[in-house]
Amino acid sequence: MVDQLAARTTHLVFAALWAGSVCFVAAVVLPLARDGAFNTTRPLEVISGRLTTVSRVSSLVLFLSGSHLAGTTYTAERLFGTVNGWLVLAMVGLWLVLTALVEIGAKRFEAGLTGKKIREPAREAMPVFWAAAVAAVGLLVVAGLLSANVARLL
Repeated sequence: MVDQLAARTTHLVFAALWAGSVCFVAAVVLPLARDGAFNTTRPLEVISGRLTTVSRVSSLVLFLSGSHLAGTTYTAERLFGTVNGWLVLAMVGLWLVLTALVEIGAKRFEAGLTGKKIREPAREAMPVFWAAAVAAVGLLVVAGLLSANVARLL
């Protein structure tokens, strides 16, 4: 019981941290960079590096805590044959998508910053980060549906 509580709490905290970080970069940092609010690439390099770290750590923690939760909650039948199981599988898919999009977006952005450009790399990375933000929000929505046990309402 305590392990379930710890796993759920850890899962939720890291999911919120990761999703919030991605949404902040997509909605605030990149538009400011695109519009010329930064005079140097240094703060953007730091932000991108920190986002990558947050993303990798969160992705790992979510994998571990989510695996524990799924392993102690679901059988193969329940995972593939129930609404909550399908939501867990959707969460795994979104987790993979978000992980990939953040890595791709950060690499695209950082590659442009090494050329001491700011606006162009931000403009090129924005669609990837917007897609990542949509995946992040999708993850939180699915988590909310699971937490509310929406399957009982159907």
